[in-house]
This record gives sequence, C-alpha cells and structure tokens, in this order.
Amino acid sequence: MSGRSKATDSYKDWAKDQKTTAKDVVTTATGAPIGDRTNVVTVGPRGPVLLQDWLYIEEQAHFDRERIPERVVHAKGAGAFGYLEITKPDIQKYCKASVFKSVGKKTPLAIRFSTVAGELGSADTVRDPRGFAMKFYTDEGVWDLVGNNTPIFFIRDPIFFPSFIRSQKRNPRTHLKDPDAFWDFISLRPETTHQVMFLFSDRGIPDGFRFMNGYGSHTFKLVNEKGEAVYCKFHCKTNQGIKNMDVKKAEVIAGSDPDYAIRDLYNAIANGQFPTWTLKIQVMTYEQAAKWQFNPFDLTKVWPQKDFPLIEVGKIVLDKNPQNYFADVEQMAFSPSNLVPGIEPSPDKMLQGRLFAYPDTHRHRLGANFHDIPVNRPKCPVINPTIRDGPYCYSDNNGAAPNYYPNSFLNAKANPKFIEHRDKVTSPDVHRHESKDEDNFTQPGIFYSKTLKEDERERLVQNMAGHLKGTQEQFRERAISNFEQASKELGKRLRMACSK
Repeated sequence: MSGRSKATDSYKDWAKDQKTTAKDVVTTATGAPIGDRTNVVTVGPRGPVLLQDWLYIEEQAHFDRERIPERVVHAKGAGAFGYLEITKPDIQKYCKASVFKSVGKKTPLAIRFSTVAGELGSADTVRDPRGFAMKFYTDEGVWDLVGNNTPIFFIRDPIFFPSFIRSQKRNPRTHLKDPDAFWDFISLRPETTHQVMFLFSDRGIPDGFRFMNGYGSHTFKLVNEKGEAVYCKFHCKTNQGIKNMDVKKAEVIAGSDPDYAIRDLYNAIANGQFPTWTLKIQVMTYEQAAKWQFNPFDLTKVWPQKDFPLIEVGKIVLDKNPQNYFADVEQMAFSPSNLVPGIEPSPDKMLQGRLFAYPDTHRHRLGANFHDIPVNRPKCPVINPTIRDGPYCYSDNNGAAPNYYPNSFLNAKANPKFIEHRDKVTSPDVHRHESKDEDNFTQPGIFYSKTLKEDERERLVQNMAGHLKGTQEQFRERAISNFEQASKELGKRLRMACSK
C-alpha cells in the first residue's frame, strides 16, 4: 500500500529482518518450544480450564505485571540513539571529562523527549514544556544531562516541586485539570513569571521534538586537569531551526494524531533525515559569580549571552530508533546525579534537590537495580562491589567479589585525578533562606519587550487570557499583577483581553 510511513510499516520491516528459522516456532520465556499457542488446556472441548496449563499461567501472570508505574512527570515521550562528536577544542581548557578529550571523539548517547504534565495517553501537541534528557555512555561512566526545551524553570527552591507538579495535575476530587490550582500556585510564587511567559508564548507548543532547542538549564561546575573550576550552562541548538505550532492546528492534531511528535521523530530517523543539534556552553568564573548582579544559580534566570557568550563544543546526531519502546525508552532512567570526573554540581538549589529526587524515583519505579537495565548500563567496566542484591538484579551481581569495602582483595587506591573539586565555604547561617523577594520580573520584562515580536506578544496575551478566564477572579487579578510588574503594557493588555 502506497503512502505508508516507516512507523506504520515497523512490523513489516521486522519480518523482513528475521531469519526463516526464527518464524518457524514460538517458545516459552525459558526457550522451550510450544506445540499449540492458540488453545488453553480444558477438560473436553467445553470443560473448565486446568491449573496445569502452565503456558496459560505464564502468559496471564506476566500480563498482570507487565505495566510498571508511569513517570509522575514526563510520562509521555519518545526516545532515540546516536552520538556526540566533538567539533571544537575550547571546552578542554575548562573540563577534564574524557567525553570532551579531543576533536573528532564520538560518544554514544540516548535522548528522551517528553511532555511534562500529561499522562502516558496524553497528546503531544499540548501547551507544556518539553523534556530534553540526554544520556552519554562515556568511557568514564554514564553522564546524564537532564533538561528541558527552555533555559529556565518555574521555581528555584526544590521544596515547592511536588506542590508545583500537583498544581498541573488533576484535582483530587473531580479528577480534572484545574485552572484554579494552576493560577493559584503560579500567582503565589512570582518567580514563576519568566517560565510562564515562555510557556504561553509560541514556544509553548513546539512542532515536534526535532525543531526545538534543549538546555541543561541548571548551572554546573566544570573542572580541568589543573583542578581549576568554572561554572557552566549547557545549550543544545537545533540545526533544523526552531518551529512552533499554531494553537488551532495543535488542537486539531491533538484529536486526530495525539502521537504526532513521536511519529515525526521515528519517521525522520527511519527515512535517514537524522536530526542534529549543536552542543554549546556558557562559562562564568568564580570571581564573576561572586559579583554578578543576580544569583547565577537561580534556575528562573538566564545568563545574558552578551556577557557570557556561547562556546561551541560538538554536534549531537540521532541516527537510530529504539528496537523496543519499553526496553529502550520506557525503562530509560535519567539522573542528574549521574556525573563523570570533570562535571560536578553547583550550589543551584533545584539541581541539588534533583540529585536525590530522580534516582530515588527510579528506585521506586524500576527497582533498586535500575542502573543495570541494559539501556541505563554504562559501556565501560563497572567495579562497585557494595551495590548488591535487591529486586530485579540484571547482572552477575558482582560475582564472587567481597560485598564490603575496604577489603584486602580489591587493591583500589585513592586517585586524586578523580576526586571532586574542593570548594571553600565561608560561614553563612544555616537557615531556610527566603528567595521569594529576589528580582523576579526584570528578565520576564526583557523577554516580553525585546525577545518577542509584536505578533508574538499578541499571541502571548491571547493565550494567557484564554487560560486565565477559567480561574477565580482573585487568582486572575494576582497573576495579572505579577505580569504587570514585568511589563505595564503586558498587564494592561491582559486585563483588556480577560474582560472581553
């Protein structure tokens, strides 16, 4: 049949790839050939099913358990595989990580793109940030760069993260998405202003995953061979160009093809149109960070590129689709704590919170040995004798090695090359420091007045007003007052649009 896409023909393509013998027989999970795969064992043709039908028992018991909990956030997504190729040497003076060691070096990687708030069955074309999570299989271990398609986030303190996510999810009584919950939380935390304006701009609905940028978002620390450290932000610039989707078109596609972005990515790779991004960094010295006009570890703010220009690092290429979605994508687990020598955390509060939150979520969702699932497993040797046992052990469980450390049988010695960078700490108060009153409006004002064009500003106003109209007046007024502090013009236009 003409007009069929590669995604539609996936079973047909699989059949072509199989050897003839592979299709002659089906087996049990343990490899035993099955003589009859289409009938249960019964007492006579109309009698009851017997418990001795071990083939049925295996089939049903596995089916009852084949769904793992979906991700609380980023549940719906697509994944692909490829590589990072280093194209410029500039990063080497800042970072000793082997992944950046030489121009031309290629490191295999996996990327998972996703929506944030929706469930597994939600549509790809909703207004929502997009996850942009990268897993690099370096020769010094797995490095995960877990970000979004925006360089900022809604909050800067991780204590708000569970509540923020709940405000985007379903009302516990009605089980419906609730505009009151959304705007109540958003308006009570004015640091959300910057990201909310990104969300309701054209950038809130990218046209698939290939036509958007990706950002590490957080501030990280890079350490070089001399033990010198700088702060860094990672950027992935799409080489396909930025392309967003009109609201009305997005609504139509949400109903006609809710898997639009997953299908688009799969078909592009299957047809040899490999999507690429250019990896770049921004660098800030410790001295600059100490004197900078705002907190450089604040996730609600960007570093101005005129002050901290982008430095090219390499090219990311996706050239391979997953062979099995569940094994390769659904079980793919990203953790910001997966770092390699030369890349370390900064004092970014949100990053510090995610260092624990992500792997702890995976331990709940995938089991204590999630790191050893093939798609998450490093491609370099692993010697870690104290991580043993637990449910779902996928490896040799470290064999006969001692399960304690130190021991007299493993002669590992301290190596200063791999020890984390030493930071000096002054003696600040240990306290729950308030961040609400930091400058929450200057950068959103710049985004509105200078980054967006007039037609984009008008769509931003209409998109926000359309959503604000559904919430209580007190929440609507509080939200508009926040946007008014970013731009008086924006506040005025929102009031007018909400009154119509």
